[in-house]
Amino acid sequence: MGDLFIGVDVGTGSARAGVFDRAGALLATAKRDIAIYRDDAGLVEQSSAQVWDAVCASVRAAVAGLDAARVTGIGFDATCSLVVMGAAGGLPVSDDGAPERDIIVWMDHRATAQAERINAGDHDVLKYVGGRISPEMQTPKLLWLKESRPQVYVAAEQFFDLTDFLTWKASGALERSSCTLTCKWTYLAHEGRFDPGYFHAIGLGDLAEQGFARIGASVVPPGTALGQGLTAEAAAAMGLAPGIAVAAGLIDAHAGGIGTVAASGGAGAATECLGYVFGTSSCTMTTTREPAFVPGVWGPYYSAMVPGMWLNEGGQSAAGAAIAHLVTLHPAHDEATRLAGDKGLVPWLADRALELGGDAAGALRLADDLHVVPEFLGNRAPFADPEARAVIAGQGMAQGVDSLVALYVAGICGLGYGLRQIVETQDANGAPTRVISVSGGAGAHPLTRQILADATGRVVEITESDEPVLLGAAMLGAVAARAYPDLPAAMPAMSRVARRCAPSDGLTAALHGARYDTFLAFQSLARDSRARRRALTD
Repeated sequence: MGDLFIGVDVGTGSARAGVFDRAGALLATAKRDIAIYRDDAGLVEQSSAQVWDAVCASVRAAVAGLDAARVTGIGFDATCSLVVMGAAGGLPVSDDGAPERDIIVWMDHRATAQAERINAGDHDVLKYVGGRISPEMQTPKLLWLKESRPQVYVAAEQFFDLTDFLTWKASGALERSSCTLTCKWTYLAHEGRFDPGYFHAIGLGDLAEQGFARIGASVVPPGTALGQGLTAEAAAAMGLAPGIAVAAGLIDAHAGGIGTVAASGGAGAATECLGYVFGTSSCTMTTTREPAFVPGVWGPYYSAMVPGMWLNEGGQSAAGAAIAHLVTLHPAHDEATRLAGDKGLVPWLADRALELGGDAAGALRLADDLHVVPEFLGNRAPFADPEARAVIAGQGMAQGVDSLVALYVAGICGLGYGLRQIVETQDANGAPTRVISVSGGAGAHPLTRQILADATGRVVEITESDEPVLLGAAMLGAVAARAYPDLPAAMPAMSRVARRCAPSDGLTAALHGARYDTFLAFQSLARDSRARRRALTD
C-alpha cells in the first residue's frame, strides 16, 4: 500500500531526507553534508551538482530499511539560493576556475549595491517586500550577475531558486513554486504575474521581453504535482520507483511553517500562531486573512505558505549562525568544545547554563551585566538593514568556561529580543499573533524555548515532530500524491502540539523587560553611530 511520503530539506550545510507515514510519524531520516565556499569579501557559493548528489544520497539512505514501493510522493524545500544553469549544466557565478560553483547562497550579500539602487526607485512591487528589497533576494543578485558576469548572465538558460532547481531535477518540469517566486523574485501572486515595468526599470528588462521564460513562465502553488512525477534517472539515483508524485516545493522556513502553525491541539487557526523557524538564520512566518503591510517585514505575500492566505516573513539574518560565531569570540571556546565532546558545544552550553542557574530564570541571572545585539549579518527585520552589525557590551576580563556560558545566555536573550521586536512591529501593523511555534534544532532545548517565551512574553509551542521542516516538505508530497486534498487538510492531520512554555512573570519578566529596553538602546546607538560616520566620510 502506498502510504509513505518523503520530505527533503536542503539547508545551508546539509541535505536531509525524512520518510513519514500518513499521520506524520517520522520513520527514517538521513543526512549528507554540503560543501560551502566563502571568502572575506562576502562571497558565499555552492555547487548544484554536489547539492543534488547529497539529496539523492540522503533519500537512498533514508529508504534503505523500508519498502520503497510504499512511497507515493516526495516534496522539497531549500534555502532561497540562486542557481545559474546553462545549456550543458551549471555556470560559474564568480570564478571561471571554479566552474562547479554555480549557486549564489542566500546569505551572500554581493548584491548590496544593486539592492540599494533598486530601493532608491519608486517601484510598486517593493510594497510587497516590506518596502525595501534585500540583497538576499534574487533580482538584486541577477542584476549583480548581469553587471559583473555578463557572459554568464547571457549564457544562462534558467535561473532557479534552489527549491525549483530540485523539483526540476526530480521531475524535469520547469514550473516554479508560487512560494519561491513571490517571496524572492517579486512575483505578484495575488495578480498572477510579474511586473514588467519593474524589470525594465532596474535593468533586467530582457527577462520581461523573453516572457520571463528564464525565471518562471509557469507558476503553480506549493504541493502541485509536477510533470509525470519522478523521472527514471532521478528514481534510480534515489532508490525510488519512477513516476511517484513530485510536489512543487517551498522555501525551507515556509516548510517549517507548514509543519507547525496549524498543528492539532495548538493555537487553532494559522492566523493565531507565528511560526519561528530557528536555524542558521531565523524566519518568522505570520499568516493573515487580509494583506498587512508591515515596515521592514517581507510581504505581504499571497498564498506563499498557507493557500488563500497572506504571509508576512520576518526573521534574523543570523540566528544559530550568530550564536555559533559569538561563542568563538570567547577565550574559553576551545576548552568548552573539548568538554562538550560529542554532545556539541551549543547544547553543552545550554545544559551547563541550566546546571548553574537551576532553571531558565536562574540562567538569565548569569548574564546580568552582559548584553548582545546579535546582528553579525545585518538586521533582516524590522529594519531591512543588511549593514547592521552586532553589539556586545558588559564583558569583563573573565576567561573561564562559565563566563562563556554567560555570554551564550546573553546571545540567546538577544535573539529573543529581536524576535519580540518583530512581533511588536507586526502587532502594530495589522499582523497580530498570540502564540509562537518554534521549529528548528535550537528550539528543541528547554532553556532556549523558555528564554524565547520569557523574552517575548508569548506562549511558545513545540510540535510533536522533531523534524517539522522535513514534515512540511513531506506534507507537500502527500498532497501531490492525493493522500490529502490540500495543505489545510494535511497540516492538522500530520502535525500535533507536544508541549507549551508559558512566559514567566514577576522578577524574571521585569528583568527581561529591562534588558529589552537596553537591547533597543544599543541597537539604536549602533545605527546612529554608523549614520554619523557616513555623514563624515561619504
